[in-house]
Amino acid sequence: MATTLHDVAKLAGVSAKTVSNVVNDYPHIKQATKERVLAAIAELGYRPNLSARGLRSGRSGVISLIIPDLRNSYFAELADAVMHAADQLGLSVLIELSGGDRAREAELLRGARLRAVDGVLYSALHLGDEDLAVVEEVTIPMVLLGERMFNAPNDHVTMRNTEGARAATEHLIALGRTRIVAFGAHRADIVSSASLRLAGYRAALDAAGMVFDPALVREVPVWGRFDGAVAMRAMLDEGVAFDGIVAFNDALALGAMRVLSERGVAMPDEVAVIGFDDIDEGRYSLPSLSTIAPGREQIARTAVSLLIERIAGGVDDVPPRRVYADFELVRRESTATSPVGADSSAADVS
Repeated sequence: MATTLHDVAKLAGVSAKTVSNVVNDYPHIKQATKERVLAAIAELGYRPNLSARGLRSGRSGVISLIIPDLRNSYFAELADAVMHAADQLGLSVLIELSGGDRAREAELLRGARLRAVDGVLYSALHLGDEDLAVVEEVTIPMVLLGERMFNAPNDHVTMRNTEGARAATEHLIALGRTRIVAFGAHRADIVSSASLRLAGYRAALDAAGMVFDPALVREVPVWGRFDGAVAMRAMLDEGVAFDGIVAFNDALALGAMRVLSERGVAMPDEVAVIGFDDIDEGRYSLPSLSTIAPGREQIARTAVSLLIERIAGGVDDVPPRRVYADFELVRRESTATSPVGADSSAADVS
């Protein structure tokens, strides 16, 4: 991938906003700082014409972020990361909520408010390849985020859903768990994050020579704490035997853990639980929640950088780019095999 403004900032030992100020030839920058930034630009071969310089004139300096819901902790934390990344580059962010409603997702792409912004970061839950016409009608630069995999003519920044879920499942397998629940599947949808995470779960079972048991796949259409609690109560009432849970997001995991605790099920001794998303609440739950950190800050920084490049107009001949953020397995108490030690993140709740 091409050198970014953040790469220059790291090498020069300054903030991304300072690099942006140098690139845009803003006044009141110390000469020594300016020279250090210019040296880093030269060393890395950074192309300032692909940066925010194209936003100087005739632009609002505002980008739009369309996400499903701010009550969902993942999206709230993603919005915070996007706003931080944009602020470093001197941009403001207008947040629009789709509510995860298909019609609303399409309506926002046709709305008059898009005419007031320079570009849009767009995270859909329901629009898919059959809705490409709606996406193609958007006349301003747009970068797709996360959940849905489009064959659209847009840059797309997403997480490694399949690989992350596989790593989560392999973690439980390594702990000796043999009856592992896939918690949060969706029915008949091959492009959602749920289906991609289920594929990762199955890949881990296959690699370990374990038999896939459909009885251990629990469909949960909505990924909230309440929904996770309801689904877990149903599983326990049905008498399904299991000793591990790969929850397809942290909210589901937290809801399930609440019910397990109410029913007197010891975690992780009887049931080990791991989530996906690394939301802040998971660090403070009892037990603290092991999870997959999907690279949320990297997603935000990359998406904003790609959008700025498209707005600036210096990459018109570059085909749509797909960028996958790095993920990390975060081990905490919900899958611990021994008291929390120095190699665990469970004690890090500061």
